[in-house]
Amino acid sequence: MGGRRSVIGEIQSNPMSLQPQITRCLWCGTDPQYVAYHDEEWGVPVRDDVALFEKLTLDTFQSGLSWLVVLRKRAAMVRRLHLREPGKLARWTLARRERVLQDPGIIRNRSKVEAAVNNAKLFVELQSQGQSFSELLWSHVNGKTIVNQWKRDDQIPARTPQGDAMAKQLKSLGFKWTGPTVCYAFMQAVGMVNDHLVSCPRHRACG
Repeated sequence: MGGRRSVIGEIQSNPMSLQPQITRCLWCGTDPQYVAYHDEEWGVPVRDDVALFEKLTLDTFQSGLSWLVVLRKRAAMVRRLHLREPGKLARWTLARRERVLQDPGIIRNRSKVEAAVNNAKLFVELQSQGQSFSELLWSHVNGKTIVNQWKRDDQIPARTPQGDAMAKQLKSLGFKWTGPTVCYAFMQAVGMVNDHLVSCPRHRACG
């Protein structure tokens, strides 16, 4: 879910510490990498075209897995799949795709690699037509973050009409592995919606 996963754990604090306990969203648990992602990235608005392509592609690879699996492989995947250079990824040959599928540093799923190449081609095509990828995606929230007021983790939906509409549009353009739940997780992650719990310090920061 681009970060919001069913990994529920209490945020531990030293009872002798003078520092107040931080009540984060429960899904990030106590894993340092997950906590850092929650505190520094999840829900922060992203507007850059290439950064959004990178994040959407990572969310397609996350489908069916814990986001923590993607986080642990993210640096290698960004580098080896050229996620910050979609023009290069769009030109991958069949042989290049086969080579990357032998790389243990990435999530080795053939259909998702094929989708990444396909989606990179479409991204490049949109840019060649003068279409902003950011504007296309952000149009589903009218260009402004939707700030929700969830009090419990179980109130947060896995999909919404806005995510469904984004998925429908991307499908019509030929994008793959961008279904409604992937799209909503992506929207949460890039700040199109603020789904931090109201008790979480990041709710106000991302609002």
